[in-house]
Amino acid sequence: MSRRFYTLDVFTGQALAGNPLAVVLDSADLDDRRMQAIALEFNLSETVFVTGPASADHKASIRIFTPGREVPFAGHPTVGTAVLLGLLDQQQQPGPMAFVLEEKIGLVPCSVTVSGEGRGHATFTLPRLPERIGRLPDKATLAAGLGLKEDDIGFGTHQPAIYSAGNPFRCVPLRNREAVTRAHPNGEAFARAFGEPDDGFTNAFVYCAEPLDPAHAFHARMFAPGVGVPEDPATGSAAAAFAAAFMDFEKPEDGQHTFVIEQGDAMGRPSRITVSLTVAGSRLRQVRIGGEAVVVSEGTLRV
Repeated sequence: MSRRFYTLDVFTGQALAGNPLAVVLDSADLDDRRMQAIALEFNLSETVFVTGPASADHKASIRIFTPGREVPFAGHPTVGTAVLLGLLDQQQQPGPMAFVLEEKIGLVPCSVTVSGEGRGHATFTLPRLPERIGRLPDKATLAAGLGLKEDDIGFGTHQPAIYSAGNPFRCVPLRNREAVTRAHPNGEAFARAFGEPDDGFTNAFVYCAEPLDPAHAFHARMFAPGVGVPEDPATGSAAAAFAAAFMDFEKPEDGQHTFVIEQGDAMGRPSRITVSLTVAGSRLRQVRIGGEAVVVSEGTLRV
């Protein structure tokens, strides 16, 4: 059977930057094994499979696979798929629209603005608020796992911890951008420091408050070699989880707070992720993740 696919670069307004994504349409007849094999064939950090929604009120149902496993939710697949569906629906004509995507984590409301042929911007609301879900080993163990020195770990009030908005991320603050640049998964020491969580998603999201662009807030990298992603150019679900760390350590006042995370620069794939928080009664009430996406290619899968 032939089925359409597109690739997009996500969290960027320029092709050949950001995080690449494959989106396969007409996927209703594919089983889990076939989806996983196709994701491995594309060998991108994630591949999305689109089917009709369970509810007529929603736009589509999507499933998300890394080269090694399925994940219930991810940020750049949500943004990229939302932009693509908006482009197809509006036949490339500029303008806004809103719809809901069905993902394994739940219903994900999306707002899309088509900005021109093959490009647009999408923002989605997290279906689950992020929270701290665990502790990490001591700083010496973390530093060894990242090939760093112990005094590279932490800045200001920020301390390492595990956060999740659907996918768990080991969030590790580093003292400056130079330490973020030096960080890398250090073999068995990485596995010991960031060992297998219950769902098998070993990772490290490292960040600092020394961005390349002073208009941005944080500079980050994300390593997940255990699921076939040695380094990810942009990780929207990590940014979503990080919103809880922002609450813990920055203590924002009630109101709206928006900031940008830089990621992917070390890979030559600069990505910019916008995180928007609503805080009321000193509690996090809503998180939205947004960014641009551009179509890079389209074709036909004969499988």
